[in-house]
Amino acid sequence: MSGRALFDPGLQPERTELAWRRTALAIGVGSLIALRVLPAIAPTPDLSGVWLAPGLIGVAFAVLLWVRARARHVRVNRALLDDRAERMPGAGLLLVLTAFVVGCGVLSAVVVLLPFALPS
Repeated sequence: MSGRALFDPGLQPERTELAWRRTALAIGVGSLIALRVLPAIAPTPDLSGVWLAPGLIGVAFAVLLWVRARARHVRVNRALLDDRAERMPGAGLLLVLTAFVVGCGVLSAVVVLLPFALPS
């Protein structure tokens, strides 16, 4: 934003960006914990490398979410300042986050149920 005033005196776009950043930070911290914990609880030692993947994917997703939150903030501010704007930026970021959370839930179910499926 080149020297123009922000649209909302209540700073709603900034609060929304901060909420997205907190979400990215929480995902990043959870993913770092997964990097530490998942290989330790791997059912067999030769699979411990495979269990690094969820944590690495989570860290990458957190970085992507952080960057996209800033880009979304800029787009929203630009749309609010432009009198000719026909529509606001969509909810694509929310859809991607929902898919990520569902994937994490499925992975969690696998982690919990896998020991029961392996022969003793």
